[in-house]
Amino acid sequence: MSKTLRIGIIGGGGIAGAHVRAYRELADVEIVAVADAVPGKAAQFIDFWQLTTAQAFDDYRQLLELDLDGVSICTPNVAHHRTTVDALLAGKNVMLEKPMSVTLDEAVEMAQTAKKTGFMLNVGFQPRYDPNMKTIQDVVQSGQLGKVYYVETGGGRRRGMPGGTFISKEIAGAGAMADIGCYSLDMALNAMGYPKPLTVSAYSSNFFGTNPLYHKEAARFDVEDFGVAMIRFEGDLVLNFKISWAMHMDTLGPTLFLGTDGGLKVTPAGKGPWSGVFDGSVGSITYFHDVLGHHTESQIPIIEHSKNLFNEKVRDFVEAVRDGKPAPIPGEQIVRNQAVIDGIIRSSLLKREVTIELPN
Repeated sequence: MSKTLRIGIIGGGGIAGAHVRAYRELADVEIVAVADAVPGKAAQFIDFWQLTTAQAFDDYRQLLELDLDGVSICTPNVAHHRTTVDALLAGKNVMLEKPMSVTLDEAVEMAQTAKKTGFMLNVGFQPRYDPNMKTIQDVVQSGQLGKVYYVETGGGRRRGMPGGTFISKEIAGAGAMADIGCYSLDMALNAMGYPKPLTVSAYSSNFFGTNPLYHKEAARFDVEDFGVAMIRFEGDLVLNFKISWAMHMDTLGPTLFLGTDGGLKVTPAGKGPWSGVFDGSVGSITYFHDVLGHHTESQIPIIEHSKNLFNEKVRDFVEAVRDGKPAPIPGEQIVRNQAVIDGIIRSSLLKREVTIELPN
């Protein structure tokens, strides 16, 4: 008989409910504790989700004193760093919601702590579990495109600005880049084997979020709702990144991989003003190449599936904990994703190109 894994949840907001649903789909997993910094919120969360045997804490450090196999960290972005480091030092495996952190320095410390303690730091990029994302990765890494020298990724919503904690720099750290941009970066960079970023030149704005015509919380909106950047990587590769929560346009275009022998165009799934970004599934994949001197386009069939991508990422984390495997999406890798976002924020503020410094 398998051992029942004991799980704690830190942060009792909306995304934590998705974690509860995912854990409930799995055998031999028990949520034994919930912590939230707002007094009484953890108890309310437990009552709402009928976690009858779970303990409630206002201080997550008390939760970390329990005998736990893992924790899901579902706090606001600014708390990811401290909570993750403390959990790892307390001997807990971590399932962390994206984005990894607010700054690059925080992400580096988190990854180093995981390495030092030997406990898992897994970052929640559920779009990877769409089998079509694996198809993209396989094509790019197969060599069929030749040397890939230019990548364009991002996407945009015609209207799709969230509210609440998402629009406060003090709580979220960043806006559209941290919320949906990190997904687009992961899709492209994971396909490329996560090359090392070197420099960033970026621009960002929040014309829509700060306008009461477009957002009911405009007075407290102080993050970016649009960003664009050119990022240089090792291996003479450049990436054109663009992301938007709101705009007067239907799309910012597909993701493109340009190689010396072929190209790949990927569109996101979904229709309507909240679609247009890679926070879910893939819409189409087209392979451009020459055959005997003729320009040829091959449509790569989309794999239809009924997977709940969010549940898949939680399942993968649980199986890795149970089997003693490495993190499925390791924090050590996602440091480079955070490095790009950190560089975009710095470059936008300074209005010039900045260098990305990563530890060896």
